Amino acid sequence: MKAIVYATYGGPEVLQYKDVPEPQIGPYEVLVRVRACALNHLDLWLRMGLPNLSVPLPHIPGSDIAGEVARVGDKVTNVTVGERVLLQPGISCGQCPSCLRGQDSMCPAYTLFGQGVDGGCAEFVKSPAVNCVPIPEKLSFEEAAAFPLVSLTAWHMLIGRARLQPAETVLVLGAGSGVGSAAIQIAKAAGARVIATAGSDAKLEKARELGADAVINHSTQKIADEVKRLTNRRGVEVVFEHVGQATWDSSIHSLAVGGRLVTCGATTGFDGAINIAYLFTRHLTILGSFMGSKAELFSALELLRRGLLKPVIDLVLPLEKCAEGHKRMQNRELFGKIVLKVG
Repeated sequence: MKAIVYATYGGPEVLQYKDVPEPQIGPYEVLVRVRACALNHLDLWLRMGLPNLSVPLPHIPGSDIAGEVARVGDKVTNVTVGERVLLQPGISCGQCPSCLRGQDSMCPAYTLFGQGVDGGCAEFVKSPAVNCVPIPEKLSFEEAAAFPLVSLTAWHMLIGRARLQPAETVLVLGAGSGVGSAAIQIAKAAGARVIATAGSDAKLEKARELGADAVINHSTQKIADEVKRLTNRRGVEVVFEHVGQATWDSSIHSLAVGGRLVTCGATTGFDGAINIAYLFTRHLTILGSFMGSKAELFSALELLRRGLLKPVIDLVLPLEKCAEGHKRMQNRELFGKIVLKVG
């Protein structure tokens, strides 16, 4: 089969489009004929081989996968050959206390397609049968691939961790990213007021189209100052943070008394400082969040079926143009998701 493979760490130039062996499945696994695979910022970190994010080489990337079931293992009963499926991006053991509590992403063995195992930037991928989710009827393969990881991440952050309430105000950093565009929609569906940031007026206009009530251009405006102006000096109840070092101080100082900051990433760097007295005297809460559970993905899919969420696609490229997609993401030239079309 054809696949995108890298055998060394480095820039987009290490991505090769080449022939590799087709995966062999076990009794509880399925072989999926990949039709679309969306890119995530995680793909960039893994390709560069950053500390604590190394993967076994050679490696096939891609965590967001949609396609058709091509083959099923002898013990598989939940899906059939020919069924259109998207894959829950996270893989867990299904047996530990965390898994049995429904907290998949806290499983000690937790990994993602395209991280601990080969991913979906290929014509075929093998998957645990339990990770297969039927694609809603009206969704294309490209839309289905653009939905799972960012929607699950944003849902777990806002609903599972920050416990966002109706009528609260949430600051969404990086509205042009896949997870940012998903967060705007989820927060609006939850009844919140949304303030969104981006680095260009064009991206801010798209954020408004998704439902943002107010916007901040972080290239020309100071985030915390604008938040205070937009909230009558009060601040926001929730900050949706995934940018990291570049926005950390602004995010902390955008919080109202008793506010919650929830973070899932640090695309601009991992170092963030906080005045401890400021933290405890203002009753602030800082929450870490990583992925989410299968149940939360089904909740997000239900809102998609009701028309309250939609996948946001920036660009569709053929699989062999994967490196071009990595460059576009690295240069922050996107709004939403870049999707690779396979076959």
